[in-house]
Amino acid sequence: QVQIVESGGGLVQAGGSLRLSCTASGLTFDTYPMAWFRQAPGKEREGVTRISGSGATTCVAGSVKGRFTISRDNAKNTVYLEMNGLKTEDTAMYYCAAAREPVHYCPGSWRDEREYNYWGQGTQVTVSS
Repeated sequence: QVQIVESGGGLVQAGGSLRLSCTASGLTFDTYPMAWFRQAPGKEREGVTRISGSGATTCVAGSVKGRFTISRDNAKNTVYLEMNGLKTEDTAMYYCAAAREPVHYCPGSWRDEREYNYWGQGTQVTVSS
């Protein structure tokens, strides 16, 4: 049984930083790309960033490029999201997901939820002005 658990969310002032963690079990972790999505109130869930199984390749949405960094520690079955220079528009529930296919590049559809078959429950990030 696959389980994905996110942690590290919280309340932070604009310009601040947070580090999210996502731990997965029940799957061959280093085989599958992992991604972070987010969903703000009243908006659709959107892909933020993704990392290949080996960690060699990352995909990043333009809205967070230069501010957010994804990494992974396969020995700990954990993916991280380092968020710096947070803005109020980054406020959202952040979800971690495991990709369906063990590809090693950034597919054009990497921000499509249908590319992922396992999801965590999410962790809330709130950025105050």
